[in-house]
Order: sequence, then C-alpha cells, then structure tokens
Amino acid sequence: MRDMRGLTIIALTADRERFRAALSLACAHAALGGPTRLYCHEAAVALLREDADPGDEALAAAALPTRRQLIGAARDSGVALIACQTGLAIAGLSFAALADGVVAGGLVSLLAELGEDRLVTV
Repeated sequence: MRDMRGLTIIALTADRERFRAALSLACAHAALGGPTRLYCHEAAVALLREDADPGDEALAAAALPTRRQLIGAARDSGVALIACQTGLAIAGLSFAALADGVVAGGLVSLLAELGEDRLVTV
C-alpha cells in the first residue's frame, strides 16, 4: 500500500454517538497505516474521561465496544488523542480525569501541524 495521507479529526461537541464514529474512523485509518489525530474541542474534551457511560451494558450485550474501549483501541493503534486546553478549563477538568495518553493542545498548533493531512469534523 502506498503512503497514506494523515487524517486529523476534530470532535466539536460532546455528542457520544458522533464521538464513537470519530473514534471508529480514527481506528480504521490508523489500522491502514495512516497517521491519525483526534482533537476534542471545548465540550468534547469531557468524552476523553475515564469514567463509564450510561448504556455501556447495552453495548456490551450487543458485543460493541464502549467509549472507553474505543479510546483504548485508538491509543493502542497510535492515534494521537488531543484535548483542547480551553475545553479543559471550561469543564474544570484536569488531566488526571482523562484517559492515559491524552495530550493537551490547541487549534493553532493543530492547524500549524496539519500539513497535507485531511481534516474532518464530527
């Protein structure tokens, strides 16, 4: 397979279903060997927390991964998980509440490093 362009995904809201789609897309792209970043903007930062979600039991019963499991799969696949610094401040969250491997970042640095990456918003 030829070299793949990078993919940068920006999660814009705290919508759990959209976030699951963003994580699934990130994992698929990374599995194909492409560099992948998932940036959680403002309210979306809360979705990077380590806690469980309502409905996790239903997902497990349907043999579907939970949000936490998808975050782990993304991290294990090499997806860069980036939390908006402003979002952390707005939500009053610290890094201790976020999943392992999440780094802080901002839109300016994200765009400065975009290069030839494709950019998707969810």
